Amino acid sequence: MSSIHRTNQSLPSSADSAACKHVVAASAAAPVPAAATPAATSVPVAVPTPEPDEAAFRERLARHHDELRWLYMELYDNGDMFAELEQQMHRFYNERSASLKALDARREAQGAWYRDQDMLGMQMYIDNFAGTIKGVEEKLPYLERCNVNYIHLMPFLDTPADKSRSDGGYAVKDFRRVRPDLGTMDDLAHLAETCHQHGISLCMDFVMNHTSEDHEWARRARAGEGEYMSRYFFESNQAVIDQYTRDVPQVFPTTAPGHWTYLPERGQCVMTQFYPYQWDLNYRNPRVFNEMMYNFLYLANQGMDIIRIDAVPYIWKQLGTNCRNLPQVHTIVRMMRMIGEIVCPGIVLLGEVVMAPVEVVPYFGTVEKPECHMLYNVTTMATTWHTVATSDTRLLRQQLDAVCSLPRAYTFLNYLRCHDDIGWGLDYPALKQWGQEEVPHKKYLNDYFQGFVPGSTSRGELYNADPVTGDARFCATTASMCGIEAAGFEGDQQAMGVAVRKDLMLHAYMFSQSGLPIIYSGDEVGQVNDYSYKEDPEKAADSRYLHRGAFPWELVENIEHKGTVQNRIFNGLEELERIRRTDPVFSAEATVYPKDYSDVAILWIVRTYEGRTLHAVFNFSDAPKTVWMPERAVYTDLLTGEKAELATFALLPWDFAWYEC
Repeated sequence: MSSIHRTNQSLPSSADSAACKHVVAASAAAPVPAAATPAATSVPVAVPTPEPDEAAFRERLARHHDELRWLYMELYDNGDMFAELEQQMHRFYNERSASLKALDARREAQGAWYRDQDMLGMQMYIDNFAGTIKGVEEKLPYLERCNVNYIHLMPFLDTPADKSRSDGGYAVKDFRRVRPDLGTMDDLAHLAETCHQHGISLCMDFVMNHTSEDHEWARRARAGEGEYMSRYFFESNQAVIDQYTRDVPQVFPTTAPGHWTYLPERGQCVMTQFYPYQWDLNYRNPRVFNEMMYNFLYLANQGMDIIRIDAVPYIWKQLGTNCRNLPQVHTIVRMMRMIGEIVCPGIVLLGEVVMAPVEVVPYFGTVEKPECHMLYNVTTMATTWHTVATSDTRLLRQQLDAVCSLPRAYTFLNYLRCHDDIGWGLDYPALKQWGQEEVPHKKYLNDYFQGFVPGSTSRGELYNADPVTGDARFCATTASMCGIEAAGFEGDQQAMGVAVRKDLMLHAYMFSQSGLPIIYSGDEVGQVNDYSYKEDPEKAADSRYLHRGAFPWELVENIEHKGTVQNRIFNGLEELERIRRTDPVFSAEATVYPKDYSDVAILWIVRTYEGRTLHAVFNFSDAPKTVWMPERAVYTDLLTGEKAELATFALLPWDFAWYEC
């Protein structure tokens, strides 16, 4: 196997699995003691009353203990390791600051605080936005001006200095150290404390599936230490490798083909499903689960409010399956939810599940046994851009109808763009009934958004294009996909007006959905694609850096200059945010559903709450439309405040209306 660089592989044999269980620390501590029991004597023994903090911990532990232990033992059958987990949970609770415990108590009393009507998120890279963590703190006034009260800081934990081996921060070298060029853990904790004083919550990525090959565990495993080798998947049996190749889909078949990377110093392969420098963790080993939970609690104690669990579906591997969405994954996420509710109940778990809707929804768990608090609305995002390219809302109506029919407690995070590429994971059986076949339709979408289709004003680039299958993903900023880049380059003011209107319409559509909206940093000022990444050897091979450019602070001053792109977009978003924040019809408790309409280019979302009804109507086409109201009545235009009796109304191309009655 010395010629193998990356090949595909599988799980340890049953003997290897058994070996995974030997990694119990010799010093595994005893369980947290229960309250003292009176001795068998005629003299009464006083039972000390626990301190308030201790009583709160014990009450939360008692609430979840039986289920947590049952699930842990079902997965690992290791009482010593469970006892250690209990003790460490107690330790992290004791180490949690008084201010964070007070925040926990307020959020417990409030309930689902993350569903508040005024919640608005923004996602950003620390270095691109403000250079360092301290820089982000200095920019909080700007974020408050953006009405943002939820900041998602893209990966900031320590990674290899070589950016070509960091995967944008997802190859974690040390879970308890900030990347040195961004700051320190003390800086992070201070930022969190300052944010809490301003009513702002912080979100971070927690990469559970793998570590960097530079992580201490990986370095010790590479050196041959058995305990650390058992925290990953090592394999030398070609039959097992071949079976894994057959059963498990590849994540990046073009840029990082295969599932395994050969280590000549060990004469074995190590599982690397994503990239050869990211070693998959072996959650069959209870030591891995425990240690990762300790990292999770450590980061929560730095003041993190929302923990984004990266690549959740992949974390359990089992030979003979496709190693996706296995039942054990849900067991792990459910245990993680309970551990959080015991130690730090104010935090929220955000699941990153880039799968078909039928596979996404189960990660909410059930009302009685919840898993993630929030999930990304991935399919709706991709379907939105499909709708932009086709001016056909039928698939989007169907997708929104499925989302709106779920229990109201199931909270989705809605977005137009993010740090990642767009994968065209659409409902192709549904599209087929409308005459759209998967392979040619994906090609059409990629051609459209690259600007190759007549009439398209989008600009962007493909990512992970497969010349054999023709499959590819797409990269660009919201502004560039809406035509702002093309109109600016061409100096076409009329086209710019349409592009800005399209951009605002899509954001209004996002705000009209059920769930929590999040804006990608730069979208509020119409930031376009940054092609300079091609000049950086460490980034040039990854077209996702196209939409990961440095924040254009030089454009922020244009917000004050009437008529500029920045002025129109920023002020337009600010007005939409004000309406959403203040009008009761945007309550998280509102009933939301898509309404059928005869014109497939029209998307119609209805929100009803406490006697109010909002008709949110969107024109996904290049043609003006006359729209018929369901009944002649007096409606209030939420954008202008004007009231009028309407039977019909007009929409410009890529325009929208919010009418309430």
